[in-house]
Amino acid sequence: MRIDILTLFPKMFESPFSHSIIKRAKEKNIVEIFIHNIRDYATNKHKKVDDYAFGGEAGMVMMIEPIDLCIKKLLSERSYDEVIYMSPAGELLEQRTANHLSTFNNIIILCGHYKGIDERIRKHLITKEISVGNYVLSGGEVAAMIFCDAIIRLIPGVLNDETSALSDSFQNELISPPVYTRPANYKGWKVPPVLLSGNDKKIEKWKMQQSIKRTKQRRPKLIK
Repeated sequence: MRIDILTLFPKMFESPFSHSIIKRAKEKNIVEIFIHNIRDYATNKHKKVDDYAFGGEAGMVMMIEPIDLCIKKLLSERSYDEVIYMSPAGELLEQRTANHLSTFNNIIILCGHYKGIDERIRKHLITKEISVGNYVLSGGEVAAMIFCDAIIRLIPGVLNDETSALSDSFQNELISPPVYTRPANYKGWKVPPVLLSGNDKKIEKWKMQQSIKRTKQRRPKLIK
């Protein structure tokens, strides 16, 4: 998978993409991530990328030209499955969405900032809008990091144990059951005996019961 990220703050991605799962995915050449500074595509003398909104709206708006030039350059070099704008008005990022997008080959991600982007970008250049939650961030960079982490970990070969992702929360529309490790007894706080029984059928039944119980308590809307 190739991911191209368009941003006004490229250095924000240096640390998050240099550790853990994303770092391993890059080292294995499973994923390529390219960060593009939108200011590099500004054609004015001062590399200005934002301006006042028509109609008197408070706040600055990201201008269309630099973003258009950057996206058009990338599209001239290869085809992309989606051009995604990280937006609070977008489709809420859920596990099923991450599963689907993790199968793509090439993705462009646009990170908004200030008051947002010129609406014509959304109408003519963006193919999909994604939101990471019903709240507003200072910019799309953090949302893009969350999005990348959610999809990259699902790509075959990224995780050391590929079956691990299959048991994550929301993969079967349920929250994952509780997990425990050694010691089995700590300060009198004991691991449920069924997990120490060695009986696979009983353990799987217990896990399913716990997933359903936890989902009913914490995400009741998921229960059908």
